[in-house]
Amino acid sequence: MKYYIIAGEASGDLHASNLMKEIKNKDTEAEFRFLGGDLMLKQGGTIVKHFKETAYMGGFDVLMHLRIILKNIKLIKNDIFKTKPDVVILVDYPGFNLRIAEFAHNKNFNVYYYISPKIWAWKQSRVEKIKKYIDKLFIIFPFEKEFYKKHNFEVEYVGNPILDALDAEKKNIESFNKKYKLDDKKIIALLPGSRKQEIKHNFPLMLKAAEKFSNYQFLVAAAPSLEKEIFLKYIKNKDIKLIYNDTYELLKHSEAAIVTSGTATLETAVLNVPELVCYRGDHISYQIAKRLIKVEYISLVNLIMQKEIIKEFLQYDMTVENICNELELLLNNDVYRKNMLNNFAELRVKLGGKGASERAAEIIVNSLKM
Repeated sequence: MKYYIIAGEASGDLHASNLMKEIKNKDTEAEFRFLGGDLMLKQGGTIVKHFKETAYMGGFDVLMHLRIILKNIKLIKNDIFKTKPDVVILVDYPGFNLRIAEFAHNKNFNVYYYISPKIWAWKQSRVEKIKKYIDKLFIIFPFEKEFYKKHNFEVEYVGNPILDALDAEKKNIESFNKKYKLDDKKIIALLPGSRKQEIKHNFPLMLKAAEKFSNYQFLVAAAPSLEKEIFLKYIKNKDIKLIYNDTYELLKHSEAAIVTSGTATLETAVLNVPELVCYRGDHISYQIAKRLIKVEYISLVNLIMQKEIIKEFLQYDMTVENICNELELLLNNDVYRKNMLNNFAELRVKLGGKGASERAAEIIVNSLKM
């Protein structure tokens, strides 16, 4: 069968690649076309557009690139219509994908959504579009079941694919240090985001906080979609290294992490690394988001646990002082640190076991055979 998959950012590329792997195990004649990234390319198939050409975030950023976004939407629509896939599989990325969903539904293609958009956080009105245009919706967080039940929409809960993507086994710390020419100082990971705008607004403050902890070494988990030059203008003359395509191994060897909001907050917790979450955006986007967001927390860890497990410093609360004070607790207060790690253990239980990608693939392939 022919599968058309759209994953517009790094986390989507990861989870879509694992889904493709499992689909191939169940459909030996599977053919893929996709908007995605390097991990999906490794699974084979034809890439129509790389996600790094489509990843825009925030009202101002989207507005500035609206012509390019609309051009990409038109390109994908035309390609779907031309290639006639058996199913269109959308992975998160709602601003783009819900437009594709409407088109594909109206042209009588099967439309499946893997990893529900976070409409429970904001733009809940989008649930009507999902009910209208999506044939099967796969959810990955336990609290989403109740949300969609409230809106009278049947969903498939498959568990969280992060557990499939993460291997908790550490490599030898000496080999990791040798690979990146590190010294023996303990490591703190910086995860400043996967979009240029996130780097612009978050990275400089992270670096200023890092200056206060000279007895640690700070390593930056650099998103593969971002060129080195984007980071280098901030870290010139600083003893801070960029780590590409090795984020999970970096986290496994880290004492703590400073993380922008997003999937990375959950990945860090699953890997058992004490963390704090911070996020700044441009003023206009923040004011819009503040009025639209419907949830109490922005980090997935706190949302799943339904209480504050990790500190969140948003916009004007994201200060060097706040970051440093929290980091000091994470590193040096044994009781505080142990309590967070105990909560992370409970979080992993709530997420369920491995196999989300396989369960989703089985449902997709079997449903298309009917």
